[in-house]
Amino acid sequence: MKHTIICKSILVFLVFNFQSLAQSKYWILFKDKNPSTVNINVTSLPICDDYLQLLEKQNIRPIQKSKWLNAISVYLTDAQKTRVIALDFVKDVVLIDGKFYVASRPHQQPRLAPVMEQVEASVFRENGLTGKGVKIGVIDAGFYEAPMNQQLKGIFANSAILSIRDYVNPKHIANFYTNSESFVDFHGSEVLAAIAGTDTDMQQGLAIDSQFYLARTDHGGRESRIEEDNWVAAIEWLDSLGVKLVNTSLGYAKGFNNPSENYEPRQMDGYTSLISKVADIAVNQKGMLLVVSAGNEGDDPTWRIISTPADAEGVITVGATNQKLWNKIGYSSIGPEFIAYNKPNVSCYSLYGTSLSAPVITGFAACLMQANPRLTNKEIRNIIEKSAHLYPYCNNYIGYGVPLASRAIALLKNTNMPPVHFKEIQAIGNIITVVIDNKIDVVSVFHKKNKNHVIGQDEMKVKKGKLTLKRQPNEVYTTIDLKNEVIEIVW
Repeated sequence: MKHTIICKSILVFLVFNFQSLAQSKYWILFKDKNPSTVNINVTSLPICDDYLQLLEKQNIRPIQKSKWLNAISVYLTDAQKTRVIALDFVKDVVLIDGKFYVASRPHQQPRLAPVMEQVEASVFRENGLTGKGVKIGVIDAGFYEAPMNQQLKGIFANSAILSIRDYVNPKHIANFYTNSESFVDFHGSEVLAAIAGTDTDMQQGLAIDSQFYLARTDHGGRESRIEEDNWVAAIEWLDSLGVKLVNTSLGYAKGFNNPSENYEPRQMDGYTSLISKVADIAVNQKGMLLVVSAGNEGDDPTWRIISTPADAEGVITVGATNQKLWNKIGYSSIGPEFIAYNKPNVSCYSLYGTSLSAPVITGFAACLMQANPRLTNKEIRNIIEKSAHLYPYCNNYIGYGVPLASRAIALLKNTNMPPVHFKEIQAIGNIITVVIDNKIDVVSVFHKKNKNHVIGQDEMKVKKGKLTLKRQPNEVYTTIDLKNEVIEIVW
């Protein structure tokens, strides 16, 4: 009996202690960089070592350090969290923990030749622009079997992978390309191929002569805020290497195993999430050009809008279009109406998610950077937007539309070149008939409640060279997309 009683007592003790020692992952944000420099938060300065030592004495050790956020990520028990919040040098403690779930198997990898044709890849090739001399950071999930990917043979043959980091399994860096933990651990390999892939039959990406730094921050088979601090660590690592162009085909919105971690749509405002704050620092203080996938929630009635960090104002957010008419493909996330700027910035064709449209624009940017290395990140973003087929008319479905290499080349020669591929028509009454090129049978039409926000898009037939439009309720502007020209109707 005593033995039984002792065993039960030990069991109760162990259960109590496991519960009391349960840890979650947090960011600890500090108030300043040094006790003697109150209110200074210079991103290039290191985190105050005194603060780290004080936390170390409480057995709190950093997992990742962020100079930009002036913060560290850590595991804390509830008791530790309470003590940390009370410290006078701590500004805030933000939860980033989460449980894991296995993701579903993705669609088969597509061939990207159609999008190469859409963005006029041949024009870049004719001008000798292949991303040569440009270093690109890729922040993604796994790069499983990348060296064996036929489309990436040239990259590895040319030793174009300069360095790798695995923030998910740092101890297994030796198995960076061979360790598969989920069905989507090759996501990063697909993204890399969309940026720079080529084989004997077809060019798959634009930046075929660029060099790369690869960072694995996201476990492909789970979705959790626990990985956002990995993303922060990766972007700071890339900045330390002088990388100015980064592709991140990742986004965070909802669907976390722990519902309390889900973001709300209203939080996609460019400043609520920490990774959007870090993205803003990367763009505005570090001069980096970030290309981010918009997200694939466009058909989800409970969400629809872009994810974070695609909501950060300064990044190039990329949506996805249909191949034929270049309007928004169903799944592509739209820009929220409550922000003061427009998202997405541009779009291009992808049948299998915005994860594979963003890399196309990264390759596009690399070609521009090769053509003129003196251009700033904001000048490049400006050229990409101005080269898009709907410019100067932007909407929250596809942004300025599909960037075109021929227009980008012209803008490189004269960045102040006014747009010439558009015309504006003032409607009289609620019906208007517009003369259209006889060679065009079907056009894409965006009905808008104001200059940027779409009520809905239509595919409309052109009859005998004419298109008749009837004004919809609350419609103020209508964009007629002819690919090589855009017509804006003002009601």
